[in-house]
Amino acid sequence: MFGGAGWPGDSCCALLFVILRMEAIVEQMLRYPQVHLYLQQVQDALREEQDRRKAFHDSLSDDTNAEFINGEIIENVSTDLGHNEATGFLYRLLSVFAGRNKLGRAGIEKLMVSLTRNDYEPDVCFWKADRSAHFSSSQRLFPAPDFVAEVLSGSTQKRDRGIKFQDYAAHGVGEYWIVDAERRTVEQYALVNGQYELVEKKNSGIIASTVVDGFTLPVEAIFDEQRNLEALAGILKS
Repeated sequence: MFGGAGWPGDSCCALLFVILRMEAIVEQMLRYPQVHLYLQQVQDALREEQDRRKAFHDSLSDDTNAEFINGEIIENVSTDLGHNEATGFLYRLLSVFAGRNKLGRAGIEKLMVSLTRNDYEPDVCFWKADRSAHFSSSQRLFPAPDFVAEVLSGSTQKRDRGIKFQDYAAHGVGEYWIVDAERRTVEQYALVNGQYELVEKKNSGIIASTVVDGFTLPVEAIFDEQRNLEALAGILKS
């Protein structure tokens, strides 16, 4: 339903930025007389990649624990306890807050986000209500979220700071958190003119979402169960 889709309505700046970059690349390529040969090779490679991606989509099941990135199926390995707890603690607060305030829908880990070329399983993500209202219970592929948080691990750190950082920005994900469970820090990025800018990097104090209206929490609540339960109680009382 949403395969390869998902430009949020407020991502015009991101789309314009991508278009301008593409125009510059095309202009550079057209300077070479053999450009048609290069384009043919690219088209052939992309057709083969799309065939592999379709096969990947067709094979999706409850047991799938992989992502499709630049033509390759990347199996996700098991994580440590710190990663698991940080993911669960953040999702619990975001999901309850969004649900109580009817802001939208939060997702965790195994929901597959399908972008133009790649498919990811973000650790935590969120779609605003006007977009998530159309999701179905049997849906397996989802559009670009409005908010994504990735919890770093040894096997994913390069992708979280590299291809995902670029791809989420290009597809209009308005806010991106990089969570380091080992160092107990959160890097908060906001999308500005199609690129992520660091809002702040914190290991204590309060962090406030720029996309999820009114969602604030102590940074420690992402890493400490007692602080998480206290933050949850505050949400439930509000």
